[in-house]
Amino acid sequence: MSAEFGDPPDMNAPLPRDPMIQQAIAYARSMQRAKQIALSRRSVLAGAGMGLGALALAACSTGPRPAPLAAVDSSASDKSLVWDNWPAYIDEDDDGNYPTVIGFEEQTGISVTYNVAVDDNNTYYGKVKDQLALGQDIGADTVCLTEWMVSRLVRKGYVQELDASNIPNKKNMLPSLANPDFDPGRTHSLPWQGGFAGICWNKERLPKGLRSVEDLWNPELKGRVGVLSEMRDTIGVIMQSQGTDVSSDWGEAQFMDAVDLFRKQVDDGQVRNIKGNAYLNDLQNEDTLAAICWSGDITLINAEAGDKWEFILPDSGGTLWNDTFVVPMGSTRKANAEALMNYYYEPEVAAEVAAWVNYITPVVGAREAMESIDPELADNQLIFPDEKTLERAHVFRTLTAEEEKTLGTEFQKVLLGI
Repeated sequence: MSAEFGDPPDMNAPLPRDPMIQQAIAYARSMQRAKQIALSRRSVLAGAGMGLGALALAACSTGPRPAPLAAVDSSASDKSLVWDNWPAYIDEDDDGNYPTVIGFEEQTGISVTYNVAVDDNNTYYGKVKDQLALGQDIGADTVCLTEWMVSRLVRKGYVQELDASNIPNKKNMLPSLANPDFDPGRTHSLPWQGGFAGICWNKERLPKGLRSVEDLWNPELKGRVGVLSEMRDTIGVIMQSQGTDVSSDWGEAQFMDAVDLFRKQVDDGQVRNIKGNAYLNDLQNEDTLAAICWSGDITLINAEAGDKWEFILPDSGGTLWNDTFVVPMGSTRKANAEALMNYYYEPEVAAEVAAWVNYITPVVGAREAMESIDPELADNQLIFPDEKTLERAHVFRTLTAEEEKTLGTEFQKVLLGI
């Protein structure tokens, strides 16, 4: 049953234009978060009109080719590495430095070039796929990509097998993340951060709140609903609302049921905004009052706005995603990259990162370490979810290459209005 909304918002009002240890440290951190909102890791995903051609091209394959061979490792003599990651996805001080990166350099003697180079999984893949296929250096020794993309890289043989002896802190990984279907035992990948896709709303305009995906379709919200341009999250949340566990062995029919509902809401004008990089602006401008959204971003914008928005996993459940370290086949500094991964699996380091990015840390012991940094964050279910919370989140199952092409095309059709 849909939630009650109380006094409906004025839908005739003109819409705004669309265009992030101790008290002092906690205050400084919140200010830094606010400055980073516009570049938050998930908010920079390409919007509905951008990257669709790249998605289609990336999903298509010209046929199998021999997997490339791993480059010879020169880490013993070359104490450096290049790390590509998403914007606002690591701790950063007011001078633009990355304190935990500096800590790693001081601890290991390995210099790090940290590049904010990933603005979208498909866009990044499109830039480096030819080098990956040939086993050439892509200009990064490690990169953090979302697991559905990592599954593609593992399947194609584009990433190196990790040496577990160089990552003893791997033992600190949350057990629930240890055996994904695309990489059993985590032999080729290691989680960096994770998060939820669920529903959010403006608490001032919708004081009665939302509980279900169906609440988004309430006529009182017509034209003020936003969804994400990331297929697995938007369609995944809708599939869950229709009784399909997205982590199970569902088929095309279940997927298309969700696409059909999504199309109807778009065609009827219920859903107005389908975006990646601008959805936070839509929330802040009140162009969007309720949305399918990402958990960490809501924590971030509330750091500036003062708890104006609420995020929940709907009654039917949400999606759970992870961004993951991999080492491309062309990297000549794999051992250095493994040392970096090992460092970030120290609970104290993981907690320091989580305090800034506000996403789910994959490291056991980070919650206890967070108690000395920010006790309030240690109790935040969006950063340290308990089993009860995790039971309501589901990982969108790995798609085959053919499914990526077919299902991705159907989603694109809705985005393009065809």
